Amino acid sequence: MKTIRLTTAQAIVKYLTAQKVEIDGEIQQLFPGVFAIFGHGNVTCLGHALEEVKDVLPTWRGQNEQGMALAATAFAKASKRRQIMVATSSIGPGATNMVTAAGVAMANRLPLLLLAGDTFNSRIPDPVLQQVEHFGSPSTTVNDAFKPVTRYWDRITDPAQLVQSLPAAVNTMLDPGDCGPAFIGLPQDVQAEAYDFPVRFFDERVHAVRRPRPDRDEIARAAEILSGAGKPIVISGGGVHWSEAEATLRDFVETHHIPVVETVAGRTSLPSSHPLNAGTVGVTGCTSANTLAREADVVLAVGTRLQDFATGSWTLFENEDVQFIGLNTARFDATKHMAHAVVADAREGLAELTSMLGDYRVGDDWVDTCAAETAQYHAYIDKISAPNTPNNSGQSAAPTDLGFPSYAQVVGVVDRADDGSIYALTAAGGFPGELVNGWRSDTVHSFDAEYGYSCMGYEIAGGWGAKMARPDDEVVVFVGDGSYMMMNSDLYSSVLSGHKLIVIVCDNGGFAVINRLQVGQGGVPFNNLIADAKIVDEVRVDFAAHAAAMGAISETVTSISELEEAFTRARAADRTYVIALQTDAYTWTEGGSFWEVGVPEVSNRAEVLGARSEMDEGKAGQRIGW
Repeated sequence: MKTIRLTTAQAIVKYLTAQKVEIDGEIQQLFPGVFAIFGHGNVTCLGHALEEVKDVLPTWRGQNEQGMALAATAFAKASKRRQIMVATSSIGPGATNMVTAAGVAMANRLPLLLLAGDTFNSRIPDPVLQQVEHFGSPSTTVNDAFKPVTRYWDRITDPAQLVQSLPAAVNTMLDPGDCGPAFIGLPQDVQAEAYDFPVRFFDERVHAVRRPRPDRDEIARAAEILSGAGKPIVISGGGVHWSEAEATLRDFVETHHIPVVETVAGRTSLPSSHPLNAGTVGVTGCTSANTLAREADVVLAVGTRLQDFATGSWTLFENEDVQFIGLNTARFDATKHMAHAVVADAREGLAELTSMLGDYRVGDDWVDTCAAETAQYHAYIDKISAPNTPNNSGQSAAPTDLGFPSYAQVVGVVDRADDGSIYALTAAGGFPGELVNGWRSDTVHSFDAEYGYSCMGYEIAGGWGAKMARPDDEVVVFVGDGSYMMMNSDLYSSVLSGHKLIVIVCDNGGFAVINRLQVGQGGVPFNNLIADAKIVDEVRVDFAAHAAAMGAISETVTSISELEEAFTRARAADRTYVIALQTDAYTWTEGGSFWEVGVPEVSNRAEVLGARSEMDEGKAGQRIGW
């Protein structure tokens, strides 16, 4: 057997560079880059190995370990899970900074490879710099914290283990039903250790996306259920994107005349203007999609994990005879809530299902209902997003400040300016609810709202990663002041690396959407808006000046007309452009459905007791296992 002597670190890098993937007929690197912040736990070995291959596997310097791992996660989403970025850190706080990003990738079923330094396998130097000691468990390190938020976890204690561990990690990340982040811990002495690796271990391998076909009995039963439906809907989830099934979905619903409602992750799986697209379903959804969901007698859930925001905490489907069909590569998701499971790739499953349905076609009455409800939804969005609409047209948690634009108006500026080249991105806070309704793009896969883990701070870092994956698109990041303050340093990353973003920062004075929830459930405004927090003085951040200090072009605007003009300038700019404006903290897009949160059973506030009564009433309609 031919061997080559390499350190553990060199072997990892050599293996990663040998992994390829075919995308649109072109062979590309499966791992196109590494995000890295070096420290004593990874700089001398892994850092050295990466420097040796920097022309093949470029290393991008991050500003914060969480940010760079979030950028890697957004890259995977923007590339439809076809390519995987690596994030590496030193030991201790550098490693644990990435735990949150691992949670984002885990919740959203996205591939991410994390390589973190670790303490010494020999334990001779213990305790080492940044080591957290566990008195009764000496082999435990902070890297064990990744176990709940990764799909694959390993610690390399001998170089020979790489021959099994690296392929297992790659295969996990590429598995359509088990996809998620992989973590490999690298003790500092093991990184430096040399071993005679088999040469064939580093042979080039071109990976292909596995497309499991449905079981014949499962698909036949699904066709039988669906063919008896008078009011069916398709719930389109993120799996439609990962399977590249958008065109197949469109053919399927057009052939059988079935309305589509989208989850947050599934948004823009069908052109927004398509007559069978009823909009986003659930808590942040629109009235048209939710109306159809309430009446549906068969629900075909494609590529969705059916999060509570899509199901209204399982109160949305009011037809007592409704039947669910779960089409998903993951058995865990396909079988939820006693659904008839079809464990298969979305594209292949839809193709076989339409073949078995033959000439089945939904009656015109149901499609007419979809058209009428959706027309009202679009008319409503047109109204509230118009430049001169008074800001009291939505739900409020307090008297509306009529002097500031609403989120809906801000989204409307970009929505009207879209020419098919914009990739809109946001996360957490109030923007996901506004964008899933107001971002009405006809370009499929033009939207990323990180709402699986709802991670504040994802926006700017995610925009950086998305731009790497989609260099020809205009990546527009929508971020509130709260998320901006949590993590903004990758504005600097985007400037340094030349990955231009357009970032719209909306300052509504704090965590306004949580203030809305707090007050809406009977509480008093407390510790969410800056004005309601324990402060000496209410100081507003000059976001434009802050962005300019990191090298971005920036400006502050005060109206929607000024925002429109600034957005035009931003599109013409040659580097990251930040537009800041104050927005209304109380106006929100109407719609949505019931959402279960914890409301006290006992309180000295009548408003809280009233909210608890409404919560109990809503819970009475929850679907429990039927």
